[in-house]
Formats: sequence, C-alpha cells, structure tokens
Amino acid sequence: MARHLREELLGRAHAGTLTVRNDPEASPTPFPFKVAELPGTVSEPDVTAARRRVCDLGFLRTPVRGPRGLVYRCASEPVAAYVRKGGTAADAEGKRCLCNGLLATIGLAQRRPGGRTEPPLVTIGKDLSFLPRLSPDASPYTAADVVEFLSAGAGGR
Repeated sequence: MARHLREELLGRAHAGTLTVRNDPEASPTPFPFKVAELPGTVSEPDVTAARRRVCDLGFLRTPVRGPRGLVYRCASEPVAAYVRKGGTAADAEGKRCLCNGLLATIGLAQRRPGGRTEPPLVTIGKDLSFLPRLSPDASPYTAADVVEFLSAGAGGR
C-alpha cells in the first residue's frame, strides 16, 4: 500500500475514526468487498464522480458471446460499452474499477490525459482488532512482521 494511504489508515484505525463499509454495489464482480473511507480515494462520492469510467486493464473482464462472437465486458467500463456488449445499465450502476483502484492503492496509479491519475480504492476487512497488537504505536509494519505475528498466534515463536 502506498505510504500515505497506509499512514492515514493506521492513524485512523488507532484513533478509532476509521470507517470501513461493506459496499456490495461497488464491485464489478459478484463478490462484495469492504471499502476503507479515506480522503482522496473512490470512497468519496466526489472522487468517484470525477473519475472517467474506463476499463483498460481488463483483469476482471468477463467473456460473453455476443452477436459478432466472443466479447469481454466489465460492469465498471463505460455504461454504453457495457450495454452494447449485452449488459444492462442497472448492472453497471455504482460499479468501481478494482483493477485501476487497487493498482493506485499500491502506488502504481495510471496517469491520464490532463495530468489526472487514477484514484486509489482501499479495501480491508472490518475486524481491525489485531492492529494495536501488531503495531502498538501505529508505526509501519512489513509483511515479515505480519507473518511473525500470525505465527506467534498459532503457537509459533
């Protein structure tokens, strides 16, 4: 996760002000996910509204048979394109681009014309009770720290 997002998330979690909400509408897949509400991310309606819908990475596109053969569609692509490929506008309503959003979350946001960059989409579970034990002072931690923490809880060192 990009440092500024990680610091914001940890700070809010430790202060007890982090809000994580289940957003069953946002996912372009059938699987709902939980969104951390952080400034500058697509958790904010203004950020979502300012983002031009685009599906240019396509990791979650679904193959469907159309009148001209096989096509790939994603509920987070432009609504007209999704409908042209046999989807419905209702199914595309409120969908977010996970591919671009998650890459932006790790600091690999695509740059768009006019100097815009893709906004991050931070997903996380609602149970953050482990954070005070993993990072008592809200300091950054590594994947190795997490493995050690989990191993200790499972009878490891």
